[in-house]
Amino acid sequence: MSSSMHRQVLLLSSAQALFQIASVLVMTVGGLAGGQVSPDPRLATAPIAAMFLGTALATMPASMWMARAGRRAGFLAGATLGISGGLISAAGLRFGSLALLCLGTALVGAYQGFAQFYRFAASEVADDVFRPRAIALVLAGGIVAALLGPLLARWGGPLVQPLYAGSFLLLSLVSVLAFAVLLGVRVPSPLVTGSGEARALATILRQPSYLVALFGAATGYGIMILAMTATPLAMLHHHHPLEDASSVIQLHVLGMFLPSFFTGTLIARFGVIPVMLAGVVLLAGHVGLSLTGHGWHSFAGALVLLGVGWNFLYVGGTALLTTTYTPAERARAQAFNDMAIFITGLACSLGAGYLLRVLGWQTLNLMLLPWLALAAIALLWLAAAGKRVD
Repeated sequence: MSSSMHRQVLLLSSAQALFQIASVLVMTVGGLAGGQVSPDPRLATAPIAAMFLGTALATMPASMWMARAGRRAGFLAGATLGISGGLISAAGLRFGSLALLCLGTALVGAYQGFAQFYRFAASEVADDVFRPRAIALVLAGGIVAALLGPLLARWGGPLVQPLYAGSFLLLSLVSVLAFAVLLGVRVPSPLVTGSGEARALATILRQPSYLVALFGAATGYGIMILAMTATPLAMLHHHHPLEDASSVIQLHVLGMFLPSFFTGTLIARFGVIPVMLAGVVLLAGHVGLSLTGHGWHSFAGALVLLGVGWNFLYVGGTALLTTTYTPAERARAQAFNDMAIFITGLACSLGAGYLLRVLGWQTLNLMLLPWLALAAIALLWLAAAGKRVD
């Protein structure tokens, strides 16, 4: 049992790495590719927003379908969407069509809608003791994405004409590899006992722990997406080359996923709420560093803290969420959580280009402080109410 459990977590972590390469690739060149074919500079980040729209639209149907068809079938369908999305995005650049480019990235987003359940699948194959570490270790697959995602984006940019079309062709190739890995995934169906076990979704959502888990994860995700989407554009505006921007994104993604090797251990030792509060503090540190200037070190330091803060909030929010539903309720509870998170990501990615253009890099980041304050208050309230999950 232990050997099988660890093997499944390894496969899911590998699939996470390959999926995350695709996601990071879009985040690295999506705004640049959009600016290349967009008639309006304010729409440059539309391909990134389209990715999050695809995720938001796919998450609920993906979860409900996997409840019937199984995790493996859904994960394979998601990888197929990634293959198609990369090819269509490349075609959008070839024909100079922002709409076609956005359609392609939306399909990559739908791939993400399935892939976001890798971490939940890990919690389903793991025992109670290993569960927080399993979730974190799957997310640790993103370390590979941190190293390869920006590198493939940069290497693929001039590979074929027009610029960045090769990046999206490489995205399709990575998705083919993910499909092959996912063929080995086996996640057991949930054991459902008793017809009255599943509560109404509204009842699940009214739980304080569920609401705080959702708000914490959405805060980390939304703030991370807003700043990450704006970063390449802000760096190019301040005369940094693409190589500098991609290296900052690389460090950021390392910050996102490298802590996953110990986040689960920290949660087991200190409890989930202290770890999530540490995430809020780290995101506030990102804001502080963003105010120190427009040099490479200011961007790099801020984005590393942004990544680590996201990790603590996202892993912590996921661990807290898994305590709020029964096996019979997991499809709806997980789907609503991820749909809400990605709607937040959609709004933040869509608004990033406009806010950056109107406010500038530093003022954009200052606007995040009230949001972080609300997240801290919610976490402290849950702890004070005696709802903390250790």
